[in-house]
Amino acid sequence: MADERPTLLMVEDDLGLQKQMRWSFDRFNVIFADNREAAIAQLRRHEPAVVTLDLGLPPDPDSTVEGFKTLEEILALAPTTKVIALTGQNDRSNALKAIAMGAYDFFAKPFEPEILGLVLDRAFRLAELERENRRLAIGGNESPLDGLITRDPGMLRLCRQIERLAPTNATVLLLGDSGTGKEVLARALHRLSPRADKRFVAINCAAIPDTLLEAELFGYEKGAFTGAAKTTPGKIETADGGTLFLDEIGDLPHPLQAKLLRFLQERVIERIGGRAEIPVDVRVVCATHRNLRDLIRDGGFREDLFYRLSEMVVNIPPLRERTGDAELLAHAFVRRFGQQNGREKLTFRDDALDAIGAHSWPGNIRELENCIKRAVIMADGNTITAEDLGLTPVDEAQSFNLRQVRDEAERQAVLKVMARVDGNIAKAAELLGISRPTLYDLLNRFGLR
Repeated sequence: MADERPTLLMVEDDLGLQKQMRWSFDRFNVIFADNREAAIAQLRRHEPAVVTLDLGLPPDPDSTVEGFKTLEEILALAPTTKVIALTGQNDRSNALKAIAMGAYDFFAKPFEPEILGLVLDRAFRLAELERENRRLAIGGNESPLDGLITRDPGMLRLCRQIERLAPTNATVLLLGDSGTGKEVLARALHRLSPRADKRFVAINCAAIPDTLLEAELFGYEKGAFTGAAKTTPGKIETADGGTLFLDEIGDLPHPLQAKLLRFLQERVIERIGGRAEIPVDVRVVCATHRNLRDLIRDGGFREDLFYRLSEMVVNIPPLRERTGDAELLAHAFVRRFGQQNGREKLTFRDDALDAIGAHSWPGNIRELENCIKRAVIMADGNTITAEDLGLTPVDEAQSFNLRQVRDEAERQAVLKVMARVDGNIAKAAELLGISRPTLYDLLNRFGLR
């Protein structure tokens, strides 16, 4: 029967203290490590929610160097782990340093088991609450950002990046193929920023003729040219206090690049036909599907403007690289368009989902959206087939048998790790987070000995 006690990892090299800890904290499933390598191996194997860490570890127990290295590695591998640093008496500076590095708490040695037990109980309760909050956040919303639907780990990391960038004033450059959701992310940067109550102004640099683009961006004074019947502010000025989104910045005409560069440096503009400098406080977000470095090499884009725009660069992966997102988005689109067209009962047949998962989607989300919209209108009955989508049926359906999927994943992981460590069993077991006997069993099962 599985041990249902919460797992507590104690990093301690004193064998006498280990015995005392095991006896004092028997309400936990206590596991021990006596050095940094063993601690990381146990962390990978058991994934404990709480760790106690003696800062004085071999090979130099009188120094805290190894302890702080261990703390750094633990938090890098498992940032949500609650680490309680155990320090010598009156060791205030090291305790504060541990907290600054991300430790949950610190405790002086020698300790009273009852008091340390209270700290451990509190740490476990907090870890459980945070885990529940994360579960509810994922379950209650399709995405951490409004308007974005994803469960791909890479895209979720990108969402966290957007959330960190949003409160800043850094100029952000969004790079990605057409239809990957660049404007959705630009709007998220605005909504999550302190400028959310101001305007979000978007302009597509490729959609406006070169002769009109300067007036659209910078505005013009009355009489500046034929037809200028009144003074008109431009998009940059209109976005004052808010966010300016310059889509397809790679298509900005070369003469305008110099004028935009001056604005980014000085944060002032001059309307066409005007002489007054107008200060503008605006956060600039740009996007393009083009390779700006290639444009710079060919003379189509200014290098100094590129470095001004790319204070922070966000690379958006195409839909074909987002695991499971095509099917997830397809379900969301069929619900939306089904409601709009009075066909709420529409569902996908298995061959349709297989075809969606196998298609490369060169037009990304925009192509998928149009494909689903057309199928909702044209489908006979209450199911959408691969034929309705206009996609080629997949000859062999993908296997979702959990045992088969798990075996194949384990086989691939063992193969990669064994190659990485050149056949060293001990290192391979440590990287995989399993014991050596378990690794031998896997090697035998997959015929890899």
